[in-house]
Amino acid sequence: MGTLTPFHVAIPVHNLSECREFYREVLECEEGRSSDHWVDFNFFGHQLVIHYKPKSEETLHTNPVDGKDVPVPHYGVVLLWDDFQALADTLKSKGVSFVIEPYIRFKGLVGEQATMFFYDPAGNALEFKAFRNMDQLFAK
Repeated sequence: MGTLTPFHVAIPVHNLSECREFYREVLECEEGRSSDHWVDFNFFGHQLVIHYKPKSEETLHTNPVDGKDVPVPHYGVVLLWDDFQALADTLKSKGVSFVIEPYIRFKGLVGEQATMFFYDPAGNALEFKAFRNMDQLFAK
């Protein structure tokens, strides 16, 4: 395997224009191709596509982790430590409401990581994290 390969993910949104603005303006993702029903973004070096889908009445599910309710499903990326801190500051300055505020897990232990969760305007849960030591990304 060796090198990082960009992934592709497509997510449903019931409000294409509002989500388009969120990913472009709040997360500062570069917009790519689009149509009336979908928009591509450069999501931190990966391809994210938001696709229109009528709003669902499905309730959100969470699992307890570290005494916090982690939304399931969720998606996101692992950033470099300093990039995570900069993004957290940017999101706070833009008034993003966090489901789980940025915090450090496993402080001083193997796998020490920063993490934060928030929702996009369509209710899709996003997690951003960073590892103090990237070599410990999959450490047990």
